[in-house]
Amino acid sequence: MLPKLATPKYDMIVPSTGKTITYRPYVVKEEKLLLIAMESQDEKQIEKAITTVIETCIDDDVKVKNLTSFDVEFIFLTLRAKSVGEGIKLNFKCGECEERNEVKIDLDKLKIANNDFDSKDLQVKLSDNIMVDLHWPTMSDRDLDEVTTGTESLIHTVAKSIGTLYHGEDIHTMKDVEHKEIVDFVESLSSEQFTKMMQVLVKTPYISYDMEFTCSSCGEKNERELRGLSDFFQ
Repeated sequence: MLPKLATPKYDMIVPSTGKTITYRPYVVKEEKLLLIAMESQDEKQIEKAITTVIETCIDDDVKVKNLTSFDVEFIFLTLRAKSVGEGIKLNFKCGECEERNEVKIDLDKLKIANNDFDSKDLQVKLSDNIMVDLHWPTMSDRDLDEVTTGTESLIHTVAKSIGTLYHGEDIHTMKDVEHKEIVDFVESLSSEQFTKMMQVLVKTPYISYDMEFTCSSCGEKNERELRGLSDFFQ
């Protein structure tokens, strides 16, 4: 029988919960899954592959669909750093001459922007007797197959981000309410009330990396903030 290689274990903290989880780097089997998904250039297939890799590499019982988008981005990029090395090489166009340059990204220098929020920041008073508690969108909240337009997507995203609704002395937990009823509620809001909620949700934390390079062709200094997984798969 062939030997089994020992796999190191590491700990990381989930950004939105502060919970410590244990994980191992992904191996060739999982990297193959990722590469096939990347080659497809299908966003849903890529997301599914990333979810599968995270669930496979984490020891703890973590439901990826219940994690926020920035949790998943952070966990995956942390996994990638330990699996393929702290640095990954990406190609970026120079903003001056458009020549492509290979840039090494140090994944250990990732940061989470907008992460200094307080739970009170997620409370929105809509009227004298109506208030809502919002939560950052989770991976399951991104499942919007029934949505066909950008406006609908915005409305459904806001609807799925409402955790609790307070109406006078009545408390409504949204997980006990049909999604259509919540959408109807959101669509009944005034523009001012809807904007109040959006002003909170646009502050959702995200993965950030300050990237800079000097173009090898024209010598122009380029600076750019990388944000979200898509920017790390150039």
